[in-house]
Amino acid sequence: MANRIAAIDVGLRRIGTAISLDGTIALPQNPILRKNREQAARDVSAFLREWQIDTLVVGIPDGSSKEEMERRIRHFVSLLDFAGKIEYIDEGFTSFEAKEATKGVMKHRRDGKLDSIAAQKILERWLLKHGS
Repeated sequence: MANRIAAIDVGLRRIGTAISLDGTIALPQNPILRKNREQAARDVSAFLREWQIDTLVVGIPDGSSKEEMERRIRHFVSLLDFAGKIEYIDEGFTSFEAKEATKGVMKHRRDGKLDSIAAQKILERWLLKHGS
């Protein structure tokens, strides 16, 4: 069976999610709205269990606030109930790519759909590097 891979784009309000069940195609999933860290960690853990994920790819930001966000993201990931492999990847420009890819196709609301498309971009980037 193929390695089941998920990616998350961790934000302060929403967590974008994407999965690849065959190691080739990345599909955005419903975002997880974040009320607090504990609830978000429970919801992400449940998402990983539901899809029987083996590898979790986590986007790490680039730029001036990088260190603080990376510390927060790594702390958040440490709260997950997940025994699989965790890989971190530079998420540089994935939110911009998500906006560009959906321009004119969908309204850019704050409902988390863009966050999940950013997670899809993170996963596609990882799959390209680690192609099966």
